[in-house]
Amino acid sequence: MRQTVDFLLRDWLDVQALNARPRYAEHSFETFAQVLDTCERIARDKYAPFNRLVDLEEPRQDGDRVILPQATHDAWRAYAESGMLAAAQDEALGGMQLPYTVEAAANAFFARASVSIGAGLLTVGNANLLMAHGTPAQRRVFAQAEFSGRWAGTMCLSEPQAGSSLSDIATRALPDGDDFETDALGPRYRLFGNKMWISAGEHELTENIVHLVLAKIPGPDGKLIAGPRGISLFIVPKILVDAEGQIVRKYDAPQSLRDSLDGKAGEPSAGATAYLRNDITLTGLNHKCGWRGTPNTLLSFGDGRHPVGGAAGAIGWRVGAIGDGLRCMFHMMNEARIGVGLAAAMLGMAGFEASLAYARQRPQGRPVGPAGKDPSLPPVAIIDHADVKRMLLAQKAYAEGALALELYCARLVDEHRTGAEASARDAGLLLDVLTPIAKSWPSEWCLEANSLAIQVLGGYGYTRDFPVEQYWRDNRLNMIHEGTHGIQALDLLGRKVVMQGGAGLDLLASRMRATATGAEAIPPLQAHAAALNAALQQLLTATHAAWEGGNPVATLANATPYMQAFGHVVLGWIWLDVALVAQAQVHQAHSPDFHHGKLQACRYFFAYELPKIQAWLQVAAQRDPTCREMHDAWF
Repeated sequence: MRQTVDFLLRDWLDVQALNARPRYAEHSFETFAQVLDTCERIARDKYAPFNRLVDLEEPRQDGDRVILPQATHDAWRAYAESGMLAAAQDEALGGMQLPYTVEAAANAFFARASVSIGAGLLTVGNANLLMAHGTPAQRRVFAQAEFSGRWAGTMCLSEPQAGSSLSDIATRALPDGDDFETDALGPRYRLFGNKMWISAGEHELTENIVHLVLAKIPGPDGKLIAGPRGISLFIVPKILVDAEGQIVRKYDAPQSLRDSLDGKAGEPSAGATAYLRNDITLTGLNHKCGWRGTPNTLLSFGDGRHPVGGAAGAIGWRVGAIGDGLRCMFHMMNEARIGVGLAAAMLGMAGFEASLAYARQRPQGRPVGPAGKDPSLPPVAIIDHADVKRMLLAQKAYAEGALALELYCARLVDEHRTGAEASARDAGLLLDVLTPIAKSWPSEWCLEANSLAIQVLGGYGYTRDFPVEQYWRDNRLNMIHEGTHGIQALDLLGRKVVMQGGAGLDLLASRMRATATGAEAIPPLQAHAAALNAALQQLLTATHAAWEGGNPVATLANATPYMQAFGHVVLGWIWLDVALVAQAQVHQAHSPDFHHGKLQACRYFFAYELPKIQAWLQVAAQRDPTCREMHDAWF
């Protein structure tokens, strides 16, 4: 894997060119490599050996506590001490000012070693949101504590009755007293409601947990505003803190809370909780198929079991304007979607590497010659069989292609943040179009890679004696969380390809055509270039046909097959672009086998995968009514 990461960063994405920009001027590819070395070592020593352990020793609830294995504590400590939580932040904040591309590549090693233990995805995303939308005090108190690893962060969106339909959330936020707007940390509220599917919503890895919670503020009539425009965003810490970022002792509340406490906290008693816990109750754990090492929680806000000042309601501080919560939260959600895609890619890579190693050492069967099989010959390793090579090639094409896609998107993030005006604008437009693909494509096809890894191992593949079944279970979640597959498809076809008159799709198409033009001059890649151009034209034609008549009900009924085709065209482009570099280096390389492998994976994708798009696009272009016209009773 490391050789592939270095190749993609150095030779394909030319990440060292970023060092010409003032923000990254202190870096070189050597310093990037040192970061990768450190993360690879920590992942190898603190994560990988315990991947099975955390799968078997699931988090368990003990009252308001969640008990995790010591290995998880050790892994978090090593990760926090590495500085990766603040990798992209300013040096003044204790950061390394790393490009996001390098940060993403470094974090890939942790996902590869044990996605179930987890690293800092949600904590970093939480802190980055506050850096973008929080007040100076909120950034100083909450974000900086998260970047240091002292505190962890979550996102609290879904509710038992709402699920993915955030418009229907019912959690309420009420102003906390007449002076609620004068709190140094922002307007202060008390929250009441229930949230679920909260990853790492309760644990003792850090001294505090910063929940970012979506809730609605009642209008003058006392009713919640319907729809997304009524949603606001709140910082709701597990343990209350003062305006200086200090944990509040149970009997020494900050000035902003003293009026509401009004002496009702009483005097300390033997065995009393040392800190002032917010009115947040752990009401249960979800027991998942995979990702078992990460506690997945149900939280109740404001149920009165941990009253603050003798009153129910979880104390929270509003982030941004009233009704602006969903826009702010998307800052974190979009980062999380790239992170989910990267995790899926790395699980695909883990399964591929495990099944490749198995196939090389497992003897079974004889080769087929002109006269058939000769039973007198010794059995051969199963990697010598063409069908096993097919399954391994598919895994390689899926996993390495997905990794390239995620790093390309990460490179767009860097361009959007630090590029020249026109280049930054284009990068933002491309990110808008590609984010649904960056989340969905690896989630679907690296899951298929894990299924093929199980198949390569045969009967052993679905036993717990080998790791590939766990990789499949861990990966199955990725098509669901941070926006399900169907939601990504609706976003892609319903919004992203038609926004600004289709400007993002047009820009992406121009990038694809440029790659195809470069490949047309190279004989081994000419057929791939022609196939990519043809596939792109099919996609564009289907896109326009799907929207003909402007009826979203008919158009969006087949959004998922459309997204599958779109993703395959994108990956065909990614693989051809990677192949251009591999082809240029294959005869000068010290290890030509590595480059031949890239070229063969590209060849596989164009021969076996890209032709699949025709069936997917056909139902989208024709607005096939089969699914939407199906009656409930007919099932």
